[in-house]
Amino acid sequence: MRISNSNLYYRDVFLGHHAAGLALSRMEPKLSLGWWVGAALWPDLLWAVFLYTGCEQVRVEPGATAVTPLDFARYPWSHSLLMMAVWATLAAGAGWLVARRKRAAVGLAVAVFSHWALDALSHRPDLPLWPRGPLVGLGLWNYRAATVALEAGLFLAAAALYLRRTRATGAVGGWAAWAYLGFVALIAVGSWFGPPPPDRGAIVATGLAAWLFPVWAGWFDERRQPLAQTNSSSTGA
Repeated sequence: MRISNSNLYYRDVFLGHHAAGLALSRMEPKLSLGWWVGAALWPDLLWAVFLYTGCEQVRVEPGATAVTPLDFARYPWSHSLLMMAVWATLAAGAGWLVARRKRAAVGLAVAVFSHWALDALSHRPDLPLWPRGPLVGLGLWNYRAATVALEAGLFLAAAALYLRRTRATGAVGGWAAWAYLGFVALIAVGSWFGPPPPDRGAIVATGLAAWLFPVWAGWFDERRQPLAQTNSSSTGA
């Protein structure tokens, strides 16, 4: 399958979800950034798997909204409000098992649920409250400029917050973090202004590739330290 270079990840509230992971990561430093990014992206990561298996459906429909050409025809197991509560509860349990701290459990649950809140703001009425339930969505995606301004603003603020409260412990922790942030921003621009994906297969492929984002985030975050733990004379982003 062939994927346009300007359309590497054409699916959802991409910058907004990464912004949530970056911002919420400050709640519990014992968990790496990979956990927070993974939680914020979790419904989309599941969605890619469910699309691959045929449990959920999406169609390419140019003009569906001003921002995305995707018609989210059926995705109750990854994106309904009821299942979001289930995924958030499981995330809270995982946070407690790993960190043994209430903040970790609550924070990961909030990260998962932030996904539905951002989607409900952006999508047209296609988000189910429960499988086969009523559909909701406020339709921000009908307004490209407002979508770009909101997502870019959230992402820039969250990225600045993360970079200001951490310091690289070596060269890798610096350049890998900036590469991640730059790549995420590049993909978002491609999704806003690039051509529609060629077919459903391209959507599935890029969706499955998104599983690498939590791994990447965790990798460079392990090479950074919260500012309070670094020497005051240390340098680097």
